[in-house]
Amino acid sequence: MTRRYEYKFVRLGEGWLGVRSEARQTYQDAVQEHARDGWRLVQIFAPGTGPYGVAKYFELVLEREI
Repeated sequence: MTRRYEYKFVRLGEGWLGVRSEARQTYQDAVQEHARDGWRLVQIFAPGTGPYGVAKYFELVLEREI
């Protein structure tokens, strides 16, 4: 039997010049909160879209079995 998954993308800490400092300190809480609802962290993505290649936000990629 084939397993099926659903995915969720959560953007955290989007700032003007970079990731807001509170997101750097509390992203673990967001992961724990979603884990209680059955989501599993697949990846934390931080694209370098700000000045000098600085990440402007974190994107959590989460999955859970359907």
